[in-house]
Amino acid sequence: MRYLAHALTVIGMVVATFIGGVAAADERPVLGIAAIDLQNSFFVRMKEAGDVAAQDYDVKTVWQSAEASLERQIAIIENYIAQGVDVILIDPMDKNALIPVIKKAEEAGIPVVTMGNRVEAGWNYATLYPDIENMGMVARALGNWLGGEGKVALLVGQRGNFVSDTREKGFVSVIESEFPNIEIVSVQPTDWDSSKATDIAQTVVTANPDLAAIACIADMLCLPAQAGVAAAGGEVIYASHDADAELLPMLKRGDMVINVLTGAYRVGYWNVAVGARLARGAEFETKELKMPTYFVTSDGNAEKLKSRGLSFEYISPDTAVVEATNYSEQMGPSQPDAILAGTAAN
Repeated sequence: MRYLAHALTVIGMVVATFIGGVAAADERPVLGIAAIDLQNSFFVRMKEAGDVAAQDYDVKTVWQSAEASLERQIAIIENYIAQGVDVILIDPMDKNALIPVIKKAEEAGIPVVTMGNRVEAGWNYATLYPDIENMGMVARALGNWLGGEGKVALLVGQRGNFVSDTREKGFVSVIESEFPNIEIVSVQPTDWDSSKATDIAQTVVTANPDLAAIACIADMLCLPAQAGVAAAGGEVIYASHDADAELLPMLKRGDMVINVLTGAYRVGYWNVAVGARLARGAEFETKELKMPTYFVTSDGNAEKLKSRGLSFEYISPDTAVVEATNYSEQMGPSQPDAILAGTAAN
């Protein structure tokens, strides 16, 4: 307990010093961001684009990593509240455990954004994606690609994380209802840890040498999973979500069936842009903001799926590269609030 108390004091001192320095230097609004992790490539890219948004919107961002620890994340948020930041953005480790600390932010009058997570605290804004529909289509594309038969595994993030749980539900429900001859042999939480994703993939392939496919609720899990499959001497097809640049060549080669572009850069920019607008008094029409996403596949993959009865709107891997990085144009200060909220009229 003494060690924990000391650690929390140190965190508070660091944040206080940083914010105090900001206050002395300028009058820009301060956004305190409690990230899950700042080492994984997805989160690194989120921060990179979020810092671009901070420049575009003329705000200051303070990023703190929870290092995949719920207790540390709560401590970070409590220190942001104590220091009086203008907005708190949270990538929630658990959709229920953070409600009490969000209530504390409400009492302090500090707006809260729960990034990619429906946390039902009443006070917070939630920046969400159409995850049920997206992962349902990922499952549908994979099921049709396999001809409705075979064994598949699903790598997920962390139990209690809204995005992970929702994407898992979207995938599993479609496989179970539409592809009775496809067996999901493993649904494994990775805790968003790349080394765990590698080990799990190797274990699953070793235990199931006839495994046909691995689906991932995020590219940050599929990328290391490939190493695990290779170490086990396996060969599978992949389907995933986020459309990170490293995995797009797999679509062109036919190693991957489908992906979904949210894009780490777009996600980071979008969330900081939302926080910046709240800091300056924006009032969105809804507490649940929705980000537009795109299905990504190659023309060859699309033709094969069409021949098996599945057609859908998609963009090519090359187009996905462009769309993933033009976030300033898509969501910059010149755009209306409704664009960022997903409520703009078509």
